[in-house]
Amino acid sequence: MKMRVLLAIAALVAVARTASISQEDLEFHGWKMKFGKSYDSEEEESQRKMTWLTNRKLVLEHNMLADQGIKSYRLDMNHFADMDNQEYQARFKSCLVSYNRTKPRGGPLFLQQQADATLPCAVDWIAAGYVTKVNQQKQCCSCWAFSAAGALEGQLFRKTRQLVSLSEQQLLDCSWLNGNSGCASGAIEHAFEYVEFEGLQSDATYPYEGKDGMCRFNPKNSQATCSGFEELPSGDETILQKAVAVIGPISAAIDTKRNTFRFYSSGVYDEPYCSTSDLDHAVLIVGYGTDKRGQDYWMVKNSWGVQWGEKGYIRMSRNKKNQCGIATRASFPVV
Repeated sequence: MKMRVLLAIAALVAVARTASISQEDLEFHGWKMKFGKSYDSEEEESQRKMTWLTNRKLVLEHNMLADQGIKSYRLDMNHFADMDNQEYQARFKSCLVSYNRTKPRGGPLFLQQQADATLPCAVDWIAAGYVTKVNQQKQCCSCWAFSAAGALEGQLFRKTRQLVSLSEQQLLDCSWLNGNSGCASGAIEHAFEYVEFEGLQSDATYPYEGKDGMCRFNPKNSQATCSGFEELPSGDETILQKAVAVIGPISAAIDTKRNTFRFYSSGVYDEPYCSTSDLDHAVLIVGYGTDKRGQDYWMVKNSWGVQWGEKGYIRMSRNKKNQCGIATRASFPVV
């Protein structure tokens, strides 16, 4: 009898302990394990958890609207979930430096050639073999290098029918004299200028490290070069569509400062509060299309890993007054 009482008491204690662990606690623990998160102190973990809970509320409320068809995209608790928006913006706000745009290089000729062209309703350069795998830029502000390398990879494939993953790390280490600053900041256009005169190795011979290093470029291992680059007319989505359809993947700069962008999971990203001029992130436009709801979109490759978005990609609103500045600063290399 006494043993039964003791077992009952032990069971009650176990239940009480289990009850003290909330659903939020379990989710936070699972999220930490999924993304390999750890903190230096209990105080930091407590603060991060509070931020995580705030972001969880945002994601849940947004997805309720998506379930009702009010929002065209869904959010997810990804690796940014323990950061508040101020910290997120501080990390990325200086990643993309300005570039003194000239008149579009070759723009008039490009427009004349495509003036009467009938464009396809949808383009997918991923399926066509022009696009390498999605990578993770880590804690380095190297989005500009990933965007430039991606555009070069597409044009190299267009010319040679060989898909080669090119070295973002070389651009980080070696293009300082062209105006870039490694993991601190850079410009897509400066990267193209560097490649024009130096060439670019493959990622296999100059792998990505996600941190600044000494330039180790070996001209004998160069895999790609270009004769320059062209800038598309700023803000013109019609011309951007022509370029994507005819040229291939196009480098672009966008505004990612809204919470909804960093937590994007799936669907067509429609964010009317995005800026068309205050741009902070470089990406690669790899196609376009229209979804089942009739929403036009750009297919965009990001450099935040495959656990972000649609396996590393985002569909961004197209033909919505240059939303998020998708056509403000678009360019491509001439290979």
